[in-house]
Amino acid sequence: MLKVKDKVFVIMGVANERSLAWGVAQSLYKAGARLIFTYRKERSLSKLNKLLEDHGYQAELVVQCDVNDDESIKHAFNEIKENAGTINGVVHSIAFAHGEDLKGDFVETTREGYAFAQDSSAYSLIAVTREARACMVDGGSIVTMSALGAERALDGYKVMGVAKAALESAVRYLALDLGDVNIRVNAISAGPIRTLAAKGIPSFNQMLHDIEKKAPLKRNVTQEEVGDMTLSLLSPISRGVTGEVIHVDSGYHIVG
Repeated sequence: MLKVKDKVFVIMGVANERSLAWGVAQSLYKAGARLIFTYRKERSLSKLNKLLEDHGYQAELVVQCDVNDDESIKHAFNEIKENAGTINGVVHSIAFAHGEDLKGDFVETTREGYAFAQDSSAYSLIAVTREARACMVDGGSIVTMSALGAERALDGYKVMGVAKAALESAVRYLALDLGDVNIRVNAISAGPIRTLAAKGIPSFNQMLHDIEKKAPLKRNVTQEEVGDMTLSLLSPISRGVTGEVIHVDSGYHIVG
């Protein structure tokens, strides 16, 4: 039904086994997809290779890509095109902000810190999409990862919340641009999961508690649940969906 068997997808943002990107990769592998991974630094490459080995997964290709560098993105997707030809989708699960900009008051955010968070977390989707579309000759799906901090002022989220708001807006404009070539662009707004990035949010444990108490499902979501919803957005089953932000948060966003 999902029709992703033997389809090729690029996964960006696997930092460790708790990464949302790794959850997506596992869902795609179980569905029979073929995966290409990008990494930023050698340390990330070592962790990625160990994850693949430990789970018995085979990557189609692993390429270096620094999303803060246009030439690096261009080189990565040229390599992907040369080695894999057509791809069917991209998972953009990348967000960075300086730690000091998540600790103090938002009003104290530095100009450099603001620009860095926007460049890494929001503009990177635009730059990646620009290069990836040349590999998506038959159309396809691009999915990025957002969070409730894009919609609401959440304690502790600060400059990252503003960057995620820009990311969600970019999703809509990219969807508008690329619809005529049958490339869909959507976002998953995931509930809090203990990822590497979550460690930088001072109020993270309180977020987990609030969701267990207030969300309709009275529990936090899992990495697997986020992975499976992303799988559905990458597959033809969601072929009529673009420009959307899909919440996977046990319904917390409807009650606050």
